[in-house]
Amino acid sequence: MPFIPHTAEDTRVMLDAIGVPALEALFEEIPAHLRSAPLTQTPPGISEMEMLRHLAERASQDDAGACFLGAGSYDHHIPAAVWDLAGRGEFMTAYTPYQAEASQGTLQLIYEFQSMMTSLTGLDVSNASVYDGASGLAEAVLMALRSARKARSRRILVAGSAHPHYRSAARSIVGNQGVELVDVAIGADGRVDPALLPDDTDAVALVVQQPNFFGTFEDVDALTDWAHARGLLVIAVVNPMTLSVLRPPGQWGSKGADIACGDGQPLGIPMSSGGPSFGFICCREALVRQMPGRIIGRTVDLEGKPGFTLTLQAREQHIRRGKATSNICTNQGLLVTAGTIHMSLLGARGLAAVARASVANTARLRERLCRIPGVRPRHVGPWFHECALELPRPAAEVQDALLRHGILGGLPLAPYYPDMTHTLLVCATEKRTSAEIERYGVALEACLS
Repeated sequence: MPFIPHTAEDTRVMLDAIGVPALEALFEEIPAHLRSAPLTQTPPGISEMEMLRHLAERASQDDAGACFLGAGSYDHHIPAAVWDLAGRGEFMTAYTPYQAEASQGTLQLIYEFQSMMTSLTGLDVSNASVYDGASGLAEAVLMALRSARKARSRRILVAGSAHPHYRSAARSIVGNQGVELVDVAIGADGRVDPALLPDDTDAVALVVQQPNFFGTFEDVDALTDWAHARGLLVIAVVNPMTLSVLRPPGQWGSKGADIACGDGQPLGIPMSSGGPSFGFICCREALVRQMPGRIIGRTVDLEGKPGFTLTLQAREQHIRRGKATSNICTNQGLLVTAGTIHMSLLGARGLAAVARASVANTARLRERLCRIPGVRPRHVGPWFHECALELPRPAAEVQDALLRHGILGGLPLAPYYPDMTHTLLVCATEKRTSAEIERYGVALEACLS
């Protein structure tokens, strides 16, 4: 709501009408340990004019020049047709996911989205959708736990090379439900060594990201087979754009991953200073009844005409509180629309071309920057379209210096991995030109001289 008109007197009159002494009494049923503390750090209010001026100043800082930042949100080209079509009234306002209110056009679009996502992931079923990739991981964890009701623990093994934000968000979501996320150590090469995995047969699932947070490749075949041999499910965290050229999680190891989740931002969604985006979950058919969100099926009506419908879940499923698989149902419908249009416009060959161009540009970037004395790759081995570089100075200082040259140079990793104070994660998508890569190299030379 952009404007809240209620005065203190309005609030008092409404509370008197329902016989409640104070607003806080409406929340008494929430246990005290789940309530947040008072917001003592919140600054005093300001006027609308001051607020608009302040936000305009902040927005002007977003124009940082050429973007070499990845780490889960990527500066890909978005064809103009994507948002011209997604912005049409038929799509923009048709957000409700329920039958019979949902139009056939909306249901068909979701069906097409799910069909494309199952093709990319090599799994049987896709949902539409969850809020983002991080909450998608939390939902995938809860799916795994619901499917393993006889498990002796509520413990999940998570690769330490998975995105730190994903791990943090998942802990925030599942932590109060008695779920323990156990980080698995990574080696000097930035990957999980299958030989060093804990022999934890009580765990329910293993979470693996491919490519991982550092852009390098995990030995997903060995990790998947290790988990399945011990009765664990495998949850894959994936970037959908990379799946246009990489082997899908449904084909990892001898049996494939059981659940795949990730963020749809590379599919036609602007970076927008970090959001919003949409998340997706795909799974094997055996787990489909544990899946949150919408699942649309194709059928025929009484006259034999094709049609689309919400399937496996009734409308009431989403209002069953604790008994529901999830309360996520209407979220990010517009962004899924954009993602569907984006995939339809590019097609399989277009997505693969974007992936290959991104890999090639990152290779050129890495080669150019590593010609600078003191700059070297942090990890050895193959990587995709981002990589970690070791610098002769703290990465945070270098990042600030590059910003003064008009370059968003990457992500310093020290806040997430304390031993990586000099490590910068860089990325180059298909949008980066040879001139921009060379300008980055010249600017970094100046920053380190």
